[in-house]
Amino acid sequence: MKFTELKLNEQLLEAINYMGFETATPIQEKAIPIILENRDMIACAQTGTGKTGAFVLPVLNKLIGKKDSSTDTLIIVPTRELAIQIEQQIQGFSYFVSATSIAVYGGGDGKEWDNQKNALKNGVDIIVATPGRLISHLKLGYVNLNNIKHLILDEADRMLDMGFIDDLKAIISFIKNKHQTLMFSATMPQSINQLAKRILHKPVEISLSVSKPAKGIDHKAYLCYDEQKEKVLNHILIKRKHYDSIIIFTSTKSKVSDIVRSLNSSGFQSQGISSNLDQDKREEVLRGFRSKRIRILVATDVMSRGIDVKEINMVINYDVPHDAEDYVHRVGRTARVNAIGEALTLVNPRDMYKMRKIEQLIEATVPKFQPPDDIGAGPEWKEGKHRPNNKRKYYKKKKNFKGRNTNKKP
Repeated sequence: MKFTELKLNEQLLEAINYMGFETATPIQEKAIPIILENRDMIACAQTGTGKTGAFVLPVLNKLIGKKDSSTDTLIIVPTRELAIQIEQQIQGFSYFVSATSIAVYGGGDGKEWDNQKNALKNGVDIIVATPGRLISHLKLGYVNLNNIKHLILDEADRMLDMGFIDDLKAIISFIKNKHQTLMFSATMPQSINQLAKRILHKPVEISLSVSKPAKGIDHKAYLCYDEQKEKVLNHILIKRKHYDSIIIFTSTKSKVSDIVRSLNSSGFQSQGISSNLDQDKREEVLRGFRSKRIRILVATDVMSRGIDVKEINMVINYDVPHDAEDYVHRVGRTARVNAIGEALTLVNPRDMYKMRKIEQLIEATVPKFQPPDDIGAGPEWKEGKHRPNNKRKYYKKKKNFKGRNTNKKP
């Protein structure tokens, strides 16, 4: 469906056309008419499907002709990166549609706080905020949410995972008037259903391919031991010298610097990003990655939903993510909105059960490869169905009937 069929204002259609968009994504096609009808909605759609446009466009459409400076829309997001990303999209469309906005998030200096405070006191059409920082401003009494017409919770499942449920309840308590509530989530666990029942009124439900990666992703896996991972990673990168945008995900912050150090020593210039970096440094690294000055970015899962970079060639999972759904969020950084991309995962023996869960979730078998001959054979793929119940037993060395360790070398 073309945007011209969605009953949007001519000013907004001009902005959409100027930014190079013609056809709405499925989530935009389904969500925009519902939002324009002022109905509550809960939408489940994977990352990279155009969710931000699905709520930003109809909200901006309603703001056309607004006369006062009161806050009309409050968008709550889990991370500062996502807040910045959404606010930048709003600014892009606001060249044609007169609307003011601000991203409110923590981690900055005193000047950042003052800028947020002044904007909130003077009134701004759209606030995009992380829960903790918004509550800090709300407690000081100068934020007026009395005229809120739209409350939007984006990445609601991640906010609950991060423990923001009490903060969300506190923020919602400041909104006294009748308003439209929209909830967007990549997954739909029971906790999200419970929250939806509490804050939504007769919502329309939209579910698009829950937790399925984009069709344009080419999935692969290397079976390797931990001590082989660095060499396998180097092999992968050597074969893809023409790629100019690669993200490597690892499960822990402590590994980010280790991987970056290893890559740089092997001649692959890279930089890492995690919550250990202060806000200014994180934004600097992201700008470098977006502009292609940084070719390889090593990141933790905190970045898997908070980065918006076009034309990422490849996502590499240095570690298999703990949850199968996190795999979808990681690899969703590539092949965005009908593009193509490559997702490659390094799988050690302990993580094979996680890889099986991923295959069950995405309903596809991921092709698996052994490391190159010069690196040595990796583990054989095991088709067991469950993770071992007793971790200690799983690693326990075999003993003979007398209790002696028969695996010891002489």
